[in-house]
Amino acid sequence: MRCSILLAVLVWQALPVFSAEAQTTHPAVQAARSITAVDVARRIGVIADDSMLGRDTPSRGLELTAEYVAAQFRRFGLQTSIQRYPITRRRLEPEQSRVVFSAGGRADSASFANAARYQAGMVPEQPIRSRALLVGGAQTTETVGRLDVRDKVVLFVPPAKPDPEALQQVLRVLLYSETQALVILTEVDSAAFAASLPRRQPERTVVGSSRGRPAIIQVRVGAVKNTLTAAGVDLASIRNQSAPVARDIPQLQVGIEMKETVTSSLMAPNTVGILEGSDSRLKNEYVVFSAHMDHIGITRGQRDSINNGADDDASGTVGVIELAEAFSQPGARPKRSLIFVTVSGEEKGLWGSEYFASNPPVPMKQMVAGINMDMIGRNWPDTIVAIGKEHSDLGATLNRVNAAHPELRMTAIDDRWPEERFYFRSDHYNFARKGVPILFFFNGVHEDYHEVTDSPEKINSEKQARILKLLFYLGQEVANAPKRPEWNPESYKEIVE
Repeated sequence: MRCSILLAVLVWQALPVFSAEAQTTHPAVQAARSITAVDVARRIGVIADDSMLGRDTPSRGLELTAEYVAAQFRRFGLQTSIQRYPITRRRLEPEQSRVVFSAGGRADSASFANAARYQAGMVPEQPIRSRALLVGGAQTTETVGRLDVRDKVVLFVPPAKPDPEALQQVLRVLLYSETQALVILTEVDSAAFAASLPRRQPERTVVGSSRGRPAIIQVRVGAVKNTLTAAGVDLASIRNQSAPVARDIPQLQVGIEMKETVTSSLMAPNTVGILEGSDSRLKNEYVVFSAHMDHIGITRGQRDSINNGADDDASGTVGVIELAEAFSQPGARPKRSLIFVTVSGEEKGLWGSEYFASNPPVPMKQMVAGINMDMIGRNWPDTIVAIGKEHSDLGATLNRVNAAHPELRMTAIDDRWPEERFYFRSDHYNFARKGVPILFFFNGVHEDYHEVTDSPEKINSEKQARILKLLFYLGQEVANAPKRPEWNPESYKEIVE
């Protein structure tokens, strides 16, 4: 439905956005016209071509894609780089790994061969020797969040009758803390514990360095009980406490020695382009546009074995390229700087975005907003889902911009599938958990999702071009606004580390 002339004037006066109907000669409107269905289709044809062999992480096709994106960024005049991150496969050596408890002249050792189990987190590169902080009782996310765990090993004593969901949330807070390691004390008997250990330690994938979240280790109480007694620790009392328990045990020292073997080492790319802002002050703040350029590679044993990934996510990758081109047009450069990034490893577990967020080209606190695109070329011709609207005032900004551009015939709607938790399943999440408000644009899955039939000819490039114009105007609004976007306080508490 078209706005009346009076309504269009009122919208224009109330909002610092660009109406293509009211301001057809504005430089930003002219720049938006560089986003065309023809360009979208052509670029998706390049990235989702059979020659890219499905863009697995890592692969030659992925490298070619990264170079193609970088060449486009350079052509637009962006500061361009390819960020490479290591991917190693590692295996723990249990016979050479142990946890040692020492107190009162006594030492007990729990071997990973029979009395200790590695569960998650990063294996420490060097042996750990640390004093212990005993945590147990009726802990909540709030109580453990207030603990000073820096440079300590946390000994966690689960309650006698735990609430599984609440317990997981408490452990998650501890995992994201700055503790050296999280050791969970379990009362399982020796035979049952030994039977639960894998006969052969599985290989695990490490992205980047081995530094990061602390190791989570289970230790069988029976293996270290005498030392705990010597340190004055009464586990039965702690398990049944109705109040939170947290106390330093200076007489108890915990040592952790973990040995692992690197079985393979490869590298993968992220492509980054930066457009400097036009304002001398605000150019030190950044709006990020992101998408993943990888896909799932080749499915062996089929006549057509190449997973082209045209919608997932050549569409988003091309979206980043098209927006970079539009923002680099004369008169379209906003006050804040812009970062355009196409990451890899999304299909393997958000590898590239996690590495980028941990090794950013500028401090994360200077990134004021993120706009992520993953699958934006299929399904409804007049609708795109914007996930994350409720978590910050970016949702209200998007609604205003969307209302100001009826000529785009595109409506950004709320998350239709909250039960699928898509907010936590694409690259934007690694920005959000570092404190960057985000919006995630997504058209939903379809019958060709992760199939060899996700091919370029099925993309609705005309629809995608209209979505990208909407995101261009949204980017202009956010990047030129006097204030940076603000989180919903409850969402910040839930999402940000």
